Amino acid sequence: MSLRQDLRTVSRGWRWGRTPLVPASAQAHRPALEAREFPTTWARSPAAVAVRTAVQRVGLAPLVRSQVAVRTTGTEVLRDLRGPVVFVANHSSHLDAPLILTTLPERWRRQVAVAAASDYFFDTWARGIGSTMAFSTFPMERRGGGASGTTLATDLLLEGWSVLVFPEGTRSSDGWAGEFRRGAALLAMAGRVPVVPIAIRGSFPAMPRGRGWPVPGRPPVRVRYGQPIRPAADEDAAGFTARIAVEVGRLGDEDATDWYASMRRSVEGTGPLTAAPEGARWRRVWAATEPPAVTRGAARRSPWAGWSDSAQR
Repeated sequence: MSLRQDLRTVSRGWRWGRTPLVPASAQAHRPALEAREFPTTWARSPAAVAVRTAVQRVGLAPLVRSQVAVRTTGTEVLRDLRGPVVFVANHSSHLDAPLILTTLPERWRRQVAVAAASDYFFDTWARGIGSTMAFSTFPMERRGGGASGTTLATDLLLEGWSVLVFPEGTRSSDGWAGEFRRGAALLAMAGRVPVVPIAIRGSFPAMPRGRGWPVPGRPPVRVRYGQPIRPAADEDAAGFTARIAVEVGRLGDEDATDWYASMRRSVEGTGPLTAAPEGARWRRVWAATEPPAVTRGAARRSPWAGWSDSAQR
């Protein structure tokens, strides 16, 4: 028993990755280190794309479907759409990117790059290489709008790659959508490409912030794709961002109710992704942990089901 306690004590104090032992508030002042560029071009080579496609098909997709019961709607909006586009979704779980990557039709999935927080996914080489290989991520500064990440994202659009962005900048801590930042809108406007909104429901109760694995029981999760949105001729980034946020919330409401009710409530701002209850944080978390209604047969669905259909679209 003493050996086990000693090992736990050592693991708590071990310097995992590059995480400092001393809290930042107790450290002496040091000049900020110059940001290091993490190379990701190699992950978009034909060989890397082929490997990633195989990994996602035979590994990631079955794994995701073995842990959560996924229902996808709206992918028909992508059939006649020509890329590239900026995919924009609400963000409350580390499940969100895998859910989108495993529900996209293959012709889109093969050429989509995911904007990932540079201070989290690229703080160590091992994590950076792993996420880049598996998800085609590229580093993006979530504070201050790092110019290098924005420039790379624009270059990717010009090269024909679509980009997945979570405009909240971080996962929701209570399950409700936060404020959308203007980066996705600016990116779409600079690249002159449409934004495809995506609403994700159920990923927070399935795997909330702080968990390293989904909860048992294959909880239901919904992924709904919406019609492409383009900025109006006289619309600025702030207005376009607000319109994107409203549409993402409306899609979540449509998934929970119906189209007419979602259109009405989008004007009122009372949809299921945005209308967080007032009061203490625990009330918002409690309300957000109610999973979507279970679709008949979803719990018995094979984790391999649905992949062949999406791959043929």
